[in-house]
Parts: sequence; C-alpha cells; structure tokens
Amino acid sequence: MDVRRIDYSDKQVLLVDSSGNVRSAIFHMLRRLGIDNIQAVSINDRVLSLIAEGDFDIILLGHNGSDTVTGVQILEEARFRGFVKPSTCWVFMTSDASQELVLHAIDSHPDVVLTKPFTIEDLKYRLDTLVARKNLLRPIDVAIETGDLTLAIDLCRDLVGRKDPLYEAVQLVRGRLLIRARRFDEAKALFENRFWQNQDKEAGLHLAEALAGLGQMRNAVEILQGLVAQYPLLIAAYDLLAQLHERLGQLDAAREVLEEATARSPLGIPRQMELGRIATQTRRLGTAEGAYRKSIQLGRRSVYRSPEPYLRLANLHRLGLRDAGERQQPGLRDAFDQVLNQASFRFPRDEKCKIQAALLRGQLLRDIGDDKGADRCQREAENLNRQLETPLDLQREQLQLNADKVPMLEPARSALSAPETTSTQHDSAMSEKVNRLGVKHYMAAKISQAFRYFGLAIEYDPGNAFALLNLAQLFLELARDSEAKRKERLRMVDRYLRLTAQLPLQEPALGRQRQLQALRAQPLAALPVGCLAPLLR
Repeated sequence: MDVRRIDYSDKQVLLVDSSGNVRSAIFHMLRRLGIDNIQAVSINDRVLSLIAEGDFDIILLGHNGSDTVTGVQILEEARFRGFVKPSTCWVFMTSDASQELVLHAIDSHPDVVLTKPFTIEDLKYRLDTLVARKNLLRPIDVAIETGDLTLAIDLCRDLVGRKDPLYEAVQLVRGRLLIRARRFDEAKALFENRFWQNQDKEAGLHLAEALAGLGQMRNAVEILQGLVAQYPLLIAAYDLLAQLHERLGQLDAAREVLEEATARSPLGIPRQMELGRIATQTRRLGTAEGAYRKSIQLGRRSVYRSPEPYLRLANLHRLGLRDAGERQQPGLRDAFDQVLNQASFRFPRDEKCKIQAALLRGQLLRDIGDDKGADRCQREAENLNRQLETPLDLQREQLQLNADKVPMLEPARSALSAPETTSTQHDSAMSEKVNRLGVKHYMAAKISQAFRYFGLAIEYDPGNAFALLNLAQLFLELARDSEAKRKERLRMVDRYLRLTAQLPLQEPALGRQRQLQALRAQPLAALPVGCLAPLLR
C-alpha cells in the first residue's frame, strides 16, 4: 500500500493545544496537507465533551506540563471513559520528551507520540502511515465497536495478503483479538511464530498473555523476564509479570517488579496502587506508604482520583500501631484519624468511602481491645450499607482494606480473566445516557458513532433493551442497503433480537421488539427504505 497517496479532503480533525502560536503553526501544516475541516481549540475542561460527542478522524492533542488541565490528563481520561475510538487517529504532541512523561502517555495508548517542535515532513510521514493503517482496519474497528469479535478476527485473516506492507500490523491486531476472545491456543500459535522469528517485543508480550491464558504461567514468566531485560522501558511487560508472580504466590517477586516499573514510570496511579497493595501484603510498609502518598499527589487532577489511597494509607497506620511501642502509638493513632478525616473532607458525597472508613475504625478498635467500639462501627457500616442502591459485600471490603489476607488475584483484577478490557462497570443511568447519545448520532447520520455508543450502553447495562433493539435495527438497515457482509449483519440482527427475547420486556420496548421481528421475517427487498422503526429513548 502506497501511504504517500492519502486523501485528507474528507477528514475531520480536532487540534488541541494551549499555545495559540503552536495551534496556528500546526493548523497551517494541516491545511498544506489538504485538510479543510479543522477544529482548533485550547486545552480546557470542555475538550472531553468535544471528543465524546464529535466524529473526528484525527485528534492531535498537545501537552504542556504547566497547564491546569494537561494533554496527558485529557488522554488518560478519554481512554478511561472509552472515548478513544479504534478508528480515530490519536497523535499526542509534547515538548517534554522526558522518560516519565512519555511512558505515562504510552499507558493510555495513543497511536503516535510526536515531540515538538516537528516539521511538516515529520507530521505528513506519521499521519500518512497512521491513516493508511486506520483506513485498512476500519471494517475491523466497526466489528469491534459493535461487539462482534468473531467477525473482526475473520476480517483480519482475510483483509490483506502476506505481501502487503501492512500484513504484519493486521496480524498483530488479529492476535490481540484472539486473546480478548479467549482463543488462547490460536493466539499462542500466531505470536509464537512472530516472536521466535523476529524477536518482536509486542509479539513476545502477547505470547506471554496467551501462555498465561492457557495456564502455562512459568513459561510466560520466563518470556517476560527476557523482555524486561532486553527492553527495560516496556512497562506493560512489568505489569503482566507482576500479575503472574502474584498468581504463582511469589509476592516478593511481584513487589520487586512493580518497584522497578514505578521507578521507570512513576506517574501512573493504578501501578502505584498495585505496588502499595503488594507491598502491604509483604509487610514493606514504607514502600506501601510511599506508593499511596504518590497516588494521592498524582490524583489531584486525575480521572483516577478516589478515596482509596487515603483509606489504604490509614490502614498502614493501623498496621503500624499494632506493632508500635507505647510512645509511638498516640502519633500513629492521630495519623490514622487525620487520613480518614482527609478522605471524608475531600470526598464528602462518597457513601462507599463512609462505609469503608467505619470498617477501618472498627478494625482498629478491635485491634486495641475495644470490642464495644468496634461493634458500634460495624453497625454504622451496616446501616450505611443498607442505604446503598447496590449494597457492598462488607466482609470482602474488610479483607481488601485490611490487606491482611486478600484473596489471590481476583478475577476483576486480572487482564487475562475476561475477554474484554474496558473499564466500564454496571451503571443503568450511564447506559441510558450513552444510549441517548447513540440516538443523537444516528439521527445525524453518524452510523459508526451510533454503533459505538449503543455498544457502550450495553457494556454499562447488558439488560438495556432499547440499546439492544437499536443495534438490531441498525444491522437490519445496513443488510438491506448493501450486499457487502449481508450474512454477517443479519446474523447480528438475530443475535440482538435473541438477547432481547431473554429479557422481561414491557411496553414500549415489547412493541418495538415485535415490530423488528416482523420486519426481520420479511425479504430484504420488501423492506421500506429509510428508518425501519423509530429509535426509542
């Protein structure tokens, strides 16, 4: 594929940078590349809304460490909230080429990291290569966004021949999808061949994932140890290696790996929190305290800001109090209370935080022999818990907070335990909101965006009947309007109608389901043109 012949005339571009001079310079570069539809904005809190609701083909995101909201924070939150579409080209631009910043940006997986200043030739080369790859992968991205991993994997196999320059890139995508689909044997075969022939670090990392998925932990550990020795900045390899050491019961080894990873890439809160957790279990309380304090500092403007590091830090003071001498105990008790008060002050509306704080106070009182006080705190936690829409498992919360006997690598913590890697949690209200965004994009004829939001609505709530019916309708319309992939699209119609048939539907969803079932029973040629049924809610 000749990437020099990229047509940018139909591309929509979002250019984000806090410097007016930088925006102007890059704006004119983009114009010279033939891009007319450019929205150039400064970095502010509204950028995320633009990204979430827009339909951009290319996003160029600048970073300046002195900004109140930085580019890396925008990138991190966009990834966390699922706003990073596979089909969008994400270019992260920074004049800070320090190892800490670049590795932190890479944690959020931009497509390209460009160091400012750069020339138009640099920009053209990176965009040409990136857009050519994205154009080729677009059918695969659409299948991923609609949740059809099987179709996406099949498309990877059939999309390009072995002589195509992008063949290897497509096979890398195919292997990742095989892992997400838990087809570990196939993924192992694909990555094993690539890794041992070319010593490709990405292939090695994914081969280790496949081996771990097959239960071959020690083989996976051996490969990862070789990778971190040869590529000491491949931080994802450290993360996976620490997980596998923990699964093998090698907690000291897991802690040492995370210590090295956070020394090289210290700006990621999830990794610092993992170090704190493992260090607490191995009773390296000084290391754990440093990790939690770093998490609190980093969390001031991060999407990962939460009461958790405060609560974990309070627990460290509790653990220290158990072993302290009489003279040190008052200071540690004051530090315990101070940290919990800070959590309550900074997160006053977090009901879960109130419950966890009560559990921790109860545990401390139990440690010092005040059983009546401990029982009072337990009742307080139980009363608060009953008021939650979805009550917590208090015994599980206690184990996690105490870090005394935390269960080994819970399924939710392991990237290998589930086929998907999204960070969404069950949230019916968010599901409805995202579904409405999908309707908005559908009405604006932005079908790819509509697919994405309907799919995300189902991730937030698999029982959202309206989102399921919306997807069934869209696939039926696409099958009617084009012969390409018609069988696959009809299969998706049947799939979503089958899922709604398993739900206890009421009107108007029940009527909508019957209407679509009747349309599906007709020959495609007999279907009316245009919208087949109103998208409800």
